[in-house]
Amino acid sequence: MVMRCLMAVLLAVALGLSGCNKDFWGGGATGALGTGAAYEIQSKRQMDQLEEDYKSGKITKEEYEIRKDQIRKGSVIY
Repeated sequence: MVMRCLMAVLLAVALGLSGCNKDFWGGGATGALGTGAAYEIQSKRQMDQLEEDYKSGKITKEEYEIRKDQIRKGSVIY
């Protein structure tokens, strides 16, 4: 949630500094898409590692559920 707010503020600042030309929107869309994809890739890696840790017995079911909820809150896909 914090990251989404931060991204919105950065977008608003960039809008104010660069104007609303088509080059800005193309670059902004590309940057936002790339950033979003990077966060989702990281979430996927975290979920995979979490599954592995749980299956190997490194963490308990309770720890697994807590961490899984944390990852879901920070992800659009999960």
